[in-house]
Amino acid sequence: MGHREDLLAGARRCLLEKGFVRTTARDVVKESGTNLASIGYHYGSKDALLAEAYISLIEELGDGFGAPPDDAGAGGSIERFEKVWGSIVRSFPQARGIWLLTLEFVTQGERLAGVRDIMVKAQEQGRAGLAALFLDLDEAALPRDVVDAEGRFYTTLLNGLMVQWLFDPGSATTAAQLTEGLRRVAERTSAAEGTRLVQP
Repeated sequence: MGHREDLLAGARRCLLEKGFVRTTARDVVKESGTNLASIGYHYGSKDALLAEAYISLIEELGDGFGAPPDDAGAGGSIERFEKVWGSIVRSFPQARGIWLLTLEFVTQGERLAGVRDIMVKAQEQGRAGLAALFLDLDEAALPRDVVDAEGRFYTTLLNGLMVQWLFDPGSATTAAQLTEGLRRVAERTSAAEGTRLVQP
């Protein structure tokens, strides 16, 4: 590996051990076996390096969600909705450190313009990845409106579940509860729309 890759690997380890706020440039240099000048040369700043390291951790986590089982149902189905959320929820215990980092980056991003820009771009990629997973489609082929609507919907649910799970895993919403909630909302909105259409 070159210095760029060494820095990224070292930054990942530092983030998981110390978090975003407590990780210093010297920590990363020590962990990666590189030098301070390499950070600026390859990433521009320590914060930008840490943001890239965080994104690589999140991407790895997303890949770890894996494909739903064969009986997950068709893309976009209620069966697939529940199976995919089940896979995601099961990943929470092993990924606690990464989800805690997410909260750190959210709270610090406003103060660090460069980091915020990196995170906004990553969030867009995350929306596309989640939509592809739930719809069983190739991420590269997703229409823009699908990412903007359904991708945002799934991301919002993921963020809410993550916060619930970090606060109290025992009372956090399960995949089955989330699915039942969606089913009821869909039924109520369909019924309300039907009532509106038959009114004179």
